[in-house]
Order: sequence, then structure tokens, then C-alpha cells
Amino acid sequence: QRFAHSHCVLLAVVVQSSVLVSNMFQGMIWFLLPCLLVITNDIMAYIFGFTMGKTPLIKLSPKKTWEGFIGGWVSTVFLGFAFSRFLIQFPLMVCPTKGFVPEYWPQCETSELFRLGSIEETFGPVISSRAPEFMKVWQVMPMDEHVFWMSMFAAMVAPFGGFFASGFKRAFKIKDFGDSIPGHGGITDRMDCQIMMGMFVYTYINSRVFKTIVGDVDPEAVVRLFEDLTDDQKIRIYSTLGRALTRRGLLSQ
Repeated sequence: QRFAHSHCVLLAVVVQSSVLVSNMFQGMIWFLLPCLLVITNDIMAYIFGFTMGKTPLIKLSPKKTWEGFIGGWVSTVFLGFAFSRFLIQFPLMVCPTKGFVPEYWPQCETSELFRLGSIEETFGPVISSRAPEFMKVWQVMPMDEHVFWMSMFAAMVAPFGGFFASGFKRAFKIKDFGDSIPGHGGITDRMDCQIMMGMFVYTYINSRVFKTIVGDVDPEAVVRLFEDLTDDQKIRIYSTLGRALTRRGLLSQ
């Protein structure tokens, strides 16, 4: 039994920690934004549930209500866009890193993910043709799509990590993991949904954002790897690519 408990702890702590660190290496926004989404959903669900809650959501957490769940869901989606717009202003949030480098204010070329443009420029003519007229003048960025899906997950699926934590606390006959935040418990109580959120973000950014599957490679990921090479390695790649493109007739000799 203790052997099983040890493996459960390793799965919930070590594995989650490793994927969170991996998310940070892609840019701190991939760690901080999901944290903000989870915390926002928790707080807004508490506010809506406290002020308007009447319909119980789940027996495991009797204080959670449908009104709080829906209010937290809608608030998380809208505030997620506001948070992302604020965070992308800082290079520390959007610049990726390949290791633990003491670089507090990194500099990098702004990724296409964070460049504003019209709906047609960003998402293509098909989506633009289906958008209402008033939306066609909006300035959007590719990151908005990813923020939307992360917000949806944080509001609709990640709370089940909180239900798991509630069952854990109920088994040990405690109300909260801590008491540092009045009315909310402790820091652990605010981060319990990260059990699921961190793994989702890791899977999402590696399958949708930075595609690493063979045959579906993200050009921006290749450029980031190229920038980490030495000058000699860059010259060798440049020469090799030049010869290959010349043979194909894409470059003149």
C-alpha cells in the first residue's frame, strides 16, 4: 500500500513539476498564464457562487454550485484575453529558453504567435468571411486561439483537479491545505487544479503550438533551434541550405 502511495505522490508531484518546467522553457507565459486562468476561475466561481449560487454542482464539494461554475467559466475566458494582452508586452514572458540561464530580461524576435493583425490576416479568409462585420476591424493574434482553448480547459475540466483535492482533504478530515488566504485556504488550495492544467498545457503546446511531430514541423521551432547554434554551425547550415536550394532552382548561383 505504501509502495502504491509513493507512486501516486511521484505521479502528482514529480511528473507535474517536470512538465511545468518544460512549459517555462517555451516562455514564461506558458506557465504564468495557465496559473492565472486557474486562479481567476477559482476566484470568480467563488464570487458568483457566493452571490448567486443555489444549485449544487457535485456532492463531493457541496459548496460548489452551477451558478458559480458558469460564472467562473465565462469570466475566465474573457479575462484570459486581457491577461495575455498584458503579458506579451514583456520579453521575459514570450522569449523561450533552452536551460536554466540567469537571464532576467531576455531579448528575442517577436514570434508570429504574438503579432497583432486583422482576423483575415491572422486566421485566414474562411474564418474572416464567417465573422460578424463589427469583428472584422478587431486586432487579433494567433495566440488568442490558444488562450481561448486554455481558458475553456481551465474553466470546464481543470476544476475536477479541485474536486480530487476536495476528496483528498475530506479523507484526511481537513477543510483546507492552509489558511494564508482568508476565505480561500492556502497557496496549495489555489493551485490544486494545476494537477491537470499543467499536463494539458504541455500536451497542447507540443501538439498544436510548437509542432514537433515528424512531417508536421513548426518552422519557428526550427528557427529557435538555429539561433542556439554556434557561429560555425550556422555557417555550415547556411552553406548546405544554399547548395540544396540552388540545385532545386530556388536560388540563382
